[in-house]
Amino acid sequence: YELGWSSVGRYEGDFDSVEPRLADDWRARHADGLAWSDARPATRAAWDRASRYETGDTRPFDVVDNDDVVDVLNDLLESARDGEYGFKSCAEHAKSPELKAVFQRHAQECAAAGTELEHEVRRLGGEPASGGTVSGALHRGWVSVKTALSIQDDKAVLEECERGEDAAVARYRKALKNTLPAQVQALVQRQSQGAQRNHDEVRALRDSFSSRT
Repeated sequence: YELGWSSVGRYEGDFDSVEPRLADDWRARHADGLAWSDARPATRAAWDRASRYETGDTRPFDVVDNDDVVDVLNDLLESARDGEYGFKSCAEHAKSPELKAVFQRHAQECAAAGTELEHEVRRLGGEPASGGTVSGALHRGWVSVKTALSIQDDKAVLEECERGEDAAVARYRKALKNTLPAQVQALVQRQSQGAQRNHDEVRALRDSFSSRT
């Protein structure tokens, strides 16, 4: 956060044009720490705030209030649980060892994301949502997975997993439309990138399996 705030006066141009130099600065300061891709969202948020003050625009940002932030995080928490249960179900029914391993890994990643979101909700004084169950997963993006699993077809399972991840990516995009506190913004942005990677990997596997048939 400090890097973004302090760099506005040192570099000329907008964030996108100076990002390579900011990334180099970050790596020089944190060679063994957080990667630039993870630090970037908070740095960007700080840069934008500092830029506004540099131009004399001191109007407050319309950051959503604490209760709304908790609601946003809880919505993502349910999504993470949906993904965990959905991927676990797919791993149990997939015939290909390769797919089993991929689904198990994604289930673990969703579980880790959920735990992180729970901690953030509690840090903000909220109560983590109790939703996000097997039945819930089958009604929020994973609705057809049950049918695909019943026919024991890996390609069909991959297609439904992609639909489930479509729903997850959409929920993260919706969350990021809010003006969130910098720390929360960084967390949601990082998890959004993870959800997109999951989606893209599942899609690539689906295409690979399609080419085999």
